[in-house]
Amino acid sequence: MCGIAGIFNLKGVPISRQEIKSMTDAIAHRGPDGEGIFLDGNLALGHRRLAILDTSPRGAQPMMSKDSKWVIIFNGCIYNFQQLRLELQSKGHEFVSTSDTEVIVEGLSAYGPSFFERLDGMFAVAAWDKTKKELWLSRDRYGVKPLYYYMHGGVLLFASEIKAFMANRNFSVEVNHDSLNEYFTFQNMFSYQTLFKNVYMLPQANTVRINTESSEVKHYSWWDYDFSQADETMTFEDARDETQRLFSQAVTKQMVSDVPVGSYLSGGMDSGSIAVAASRHVPRLFTFTCGFDMSEVTGVEANYDERRDAELTANYIKSEHYEQVMNAGDLRWSLPKLVWHLEDLRVGMSYPNYYISRLASKFVKVCLQGTGGDELYGGYPWRYYRIFRSLGKQDFFDQYYDFWQRMVKDSDKKQLFTADTYEKISNIAEPRNIFERVFLFNDKLGYDTPEQHINNSLYFEIKTFLPGLLLVGDKLAMAHGLEERFPFMDNDLVNFAQKIPVRHKLGNLELMKKIDENEFRDKKKMYTEHDDGKNVLRKAMMGFLPEKIINRKKQGFSAPDESWYRGENAAYMKELLLNKRAVSSEFINPKYVEKIVDEHINKKINHRLLLWSMMNFEWWCKVFLSGEKVQ
Repeated sequence: MCGIAGIFNLKGVPISRQEIKSMTDAIAHRGPDGEGIFLDGNLALGHRRLAILDTSPRGAQPMMSKDSKWVIIFNGCIYNFQQLRLELQSKGHEFVSTSDTEVIVEGLSAYGPSFFERLDGMFAVAAWDKTKKELWLSRDRYGVKPLYYYMHGGVLLFASEIKAFMANRNFSVEVNHDSLNEYFTFQNMFSYQTLFKNVYMLPQANTVRINTESSEVKHYSWWDYDFSQADETMTFEDARDETQRLFSQAVTKQMVSDVPVGSYLSGGMDSGSIAVAASRHVPRLFTFTCGFDMSEVTGVEANYDERRDAELTANYIKSEHYEQVMNAGDLRWSLPKLVWHLEDLRVGMSYPNYYISRLASKFVKVCLQGTGGDELYGGYPWRYYRIFRSLGKQDFFDQYYDFWQRMVKDSDKKQLFTADTYEKISNIAEPRNIFERVFLFNDKLGYDTPEQHINNSLYFEIKTFLPGLLLVGDKLAMAHGLEERFPFMDNDLVNFAQKIPVRHKLGNLELMKKIDENEFRDKKKMYTEHDDGKNVLRKAMMGFLPEKIINRKKQGFSAPDESWYRGENAAYMKELLLNKRAVSSEFINPKYVEKIVDEHINKKINHRLLLWSMMNFEWWCKVFLSGEKVQ
């Protein structure tokens, strides 16, 4: 919904209006509808507004509570704000707007910072206690809305995007070598570091307090996923019916808006079900699909274009449907812009997200997204079955870590990095420690049975892989002033989905227990043939979608880059990565890059994920280290 930024000088030095304005100007794309600034001596809050609820000036930020104690800036949307508003009114609080922002600031006045824990929605909030001179930062349960912070020389900077820091004189760009190691292990960050040295992401479901007496950023975590409380007495029918009810309720809640709402529409079940449910709340829903030119595509990628199935759903609900067709040349055009907006490099080939959100932004300000259903309902069975027969905790860690080294194995890091970079990495094996620390708060599950292994997998992926997807969604949508919402990430639905037994989520669980994997010559074939995830969700969605869509084999949202990197984009890939003036060659060994390019082009190994990350990092170096301007 917005972009936020702030400065807190812990030495007491006053902050000028221009200092904070330069930061909010850097993220103006997040809020093209207005701007606001609040100054209180050594504290400055800045806001860029994307007006969604109460588009009048009454909904503008920063916003102050009626008792003048609290001032907040807020990015996101609170779906239970109307219920909370009624409760606050019963306690004597008066409201002049119909915005969710005012509910937050009055809730702080009534209950203090613990009020953040009662919010059902996506949010990143900065709240200034004028009386105590304390700054509070908080972020939603699931980490939908980003919030970064940087502390140096007694000055705290925080913002929705890192580029806001670059507009401040206290910030300088340096590479975090340990994060570089983490990124080229996982194609993601499982810790809360970034590639920018001393820049951190505030963890999800986290609140911090900072004041001049205690300037340390201390984290208070107030919620976590819990798959250990499965209700084994729950019948399949109960799981199906309650999932259907809560899903419909979640979509209804997330339709709240004073501006047009649309829905992305792939050919799959999750986005299709959301579109059908959403279409019941508006006269005619806008839907958006991204397809690909398949003229030079072969192999499994020949099925990546989902337009035909998306059109089936669009026709079923009679939506106003728009399509974006991408070709191989779109990579060259979009990659610099994508890296500039993403900043914090994360999962997957995301330039289709850039295009589809740009398309949607031409018609709506809010778009519903299907992310989250896989992580809650077991949508990746071929990953879970890899560790299905683990013998205990250590065996589970060994097998699962081996899989999640999506980029470069620890044993190959010496070839990947230049000698200087390798020496600057504090511990080349630290990604394994980061990986294991994810499970610290999940040990009550155990590691003894197939069900426990699968629930541990669900926990891990929803804590690591999902936040990467959500971050990409936020950054690339907000690049075009578009707010994305995620109905599967609804408090009631998430709470219930965690209680559903694994046997209801995976349709072939009992069969897989009986299979002797020695009977299979090709384990990979065994994993991929059992595409039986989200079983109960599929049955629940029967009330929304045509059977053809429900039973469609799972397909991720990705361009056919394996083919394009060998064909139409091979020249651009070589031009970018094998150039003797490549900026990233300071960190990445050029001979290793040559090897990876050669292996991919000559069809020895499919390196599409690693090549994507290498191209992203080269542009990251160009933009953020060399200062190359993005057109």
